[in-house]
Amino acid sequence: MIVWLNGTHGAGKTTTSGLVQQLLPDSRVFDAEKVGETLMDIKPGLPWTGNFQHWPPWRPLVVETARRVLDYTGGTLVMPMTVLVEEYWREISAGLAQHAIPVRHFVLHADQDTLRGRIEGDKDLGPSQFRIDYLEPYAEAARTWLHAEAEVIDTTHLTPPQAALRIAEAVKN
Repeated sequence: MIVWLNGTHGAGKTTTSGLVQQLLPDSRVFDAEKVGETLMDIKPGLPWTGNFQHWPPWRPLVVETARRVLDYTGGTLVMPMTVLVEEYWREISAGLAQHAIPVRHFVLHADQDTLRGRIEGDKDLGPSQFRIDYLEPYAEAARTWLHAEAEVIDTTHLTPPQAALRIAEAVKN
């Protein structure tokens, strides 16, 4: 099974994924961003798109990597990854379904002011215009398709451990 933690930057995906992993027996965290980083390391570089998710190889490589890891280890993959383009989500989820891999799709949501404050106050990564630039695309995806496709966990007033517990309990039930 895959527990996919979606949502924009600052929602708490990375922190929460590690906590969810601790609460779900036989689970591992797989950050699909690493697949994008591998593609970014190709020299000379792939055509510039502004985001590795726009490269056509990224989506099937995420599916194939997840499938291969699950074939090897079994259990559950907890995947923290923002996917705001509906077509990309459909491609990934269809690819996983083709391999009979069940997906629990959660969106970690917070209001725009909270997200902005978290991004600007991030002590690990520091303020990031790249992350700020995704607030509006996230809001648009949330309004048009994303919240209808997932179980929404509002993290505006939750700590990461509280959010992780809600997700783990939902997966176990």
